[in-house]
Amino acid sequence: MTKQRMLQFVDVERDMPEKRGANIRRNDFREIYGEYAAEKAAEQAARCSQCGVPYCQSHCPLHNNIPDWLRLTAEGRLQEAYEVSQATNTFPEICGRICPQDRLCEGNCVIEQSGHGTVTIGSVEKYITDMAWEEGWVQPIRPATERVESVGIIGAGPGGLAAADMLRRQGIQVTVYDRYDRAGGLLTYGIPGFKLEKDVVMKRIDQLRDGGVEFVMNCDVGEDISFEAIRGKHEAVLIATGVYKSRELQAPGVGAQGIVRAIDFLTASNRKSFGDDVEAFDSGALNAHGKRVVVIGGGDTAMDCVRTAVRQGASSVKCLYRRDRANMPGSQREVQNAEEEGVEFIWLTAPKGFTGDTIEGVMVQRMRLGAPDATGRQVPEVIEGADYVEDADLVIMALGFEPEDLPKLWGTDGLEVTRWGTIKADFQTHATSLDGVYAAGDIVRGASLVVWAIRDGREAAEAIMEYISAPAAVAAE
Repeated sequence: MTKQRMLQFVDVERDMPEKRGANIRRNDFREIYGEYAAEKAAEQAARCSQCGVPYCQSHCPLHNNIPDWLRLTAEGRLQEAYEVSQATNTFPEICGRICPQDRLCEGNCVIEQSGHGTVTIGSVEKYITDMAWEEGWVQPIRPATERVESVGIIGAGPGGLAAADMLRRQGIQVTVYDRYDRAGGLLTYGIPGFKLEKDVVMKRIDQLRDGGVEFVMNCDVGEDISFEAIRGKHEAVLIATGVYKSRELQAPGVGAQGIVRAIDFLTASNRKSFGDDVEAFDSGALNAHGKRVVVIGGGDTAMDCVRTAVRQGASSVKCLYRRDRANMPGSQREVQNAEEEGVEFIWLTAPKGFTGDTIEGVMVQRMRLGAPDATGRQVPEVIEGADYVEDADLVIMALGFEPEDLPKLWGTDGLEVTRWGTIKADFQTHATSLDGVYAAGDIVRGASLVVWAIRDGREAAEAIMEYISAPAAVAAE
């Protein structure tokens, strides 16, 4: 009898790909995890228990068929595994790298609940997709039939690109408008290379371009072209701009030189990785080299900032967060990686103000967790008389993002927004208050995960196809 290929979690322990040592990886922006060998990928995939009700799949925003492609991987059927993965996920090689699997699929793995350690779902997903690129299994987009209808997509981030892929495969003529010089949005300029190397993103963008998607870059809607002009050129429009407006902190001294926004700091670093000339980096304004760096915030963006500052050669890097470790919104895996690389986390602290016209220090309040609020989360309370000053040469604000006022920026009447400023759109079709205009991703949800943006973009593309096809169907009757 041949040995049962699956259900190996009792005999085989969880084993991640080798992680480069902290002292080595802190000196470059390469990804920190290596690749599985084929045998190791098959071995780890074989740990899957093939659940009748797979919680990993139900807790994945894309509802990826995870048990199916794990079994195919365990059986050595890697091309089929990739095809199953690609069927529900436009960018599996990206999600395999940057999804917080510890909060989603892996965090809900049944064998993890039984104490055997979760299946390494993200690493296997990354492995089979990287293999697909190497072996030429990733096929170019070649629609069976070209259609005359066109769709304009505003925003070249993950939501917009996922929709572009889906629409182009149906033969729709797709034009993507974006304010930056490279497509990808936060995948390109927000997420550091040690989590997502940029050639991974550029390959997908090249695939879309080769498949017939037109990119109009350096195009600021409302200035270079009006929103109404875009509506006039296309049968439908998808708004997928994301949220880029940084949340501000109101405190004495907040305008001091040396206090910068996280998005500016990360964008400058990523531009340097492309070989661009970045004056603000070269001048030192957005460069942590030799500086005492303090990052304020506790989300994944804050983790990106502290780990980037380490790689730029900061003399010290500290992170202030007003709650404790257990209540931190960022990935616990990222916190661990940051600590290994020398970042110091100062829990239960919040900034009260800043000293110096050029930043010299952060006035810090110590906090404690009080009674829960309406959401059940304990509310931080100030401990009176426990203030102190944290010395700093560079302070990076990573307090989250808010939507820009698009109706005002674009001079658009009738585009309804919520009280938070996000675009009001149907939860299933993603249709907005304007006929033929849809919205997806963070501009609807608020700042969220890449995988949710991909899901929204795919769903919006399906709804747009129905909208575009409806007049023809009525005429045919």
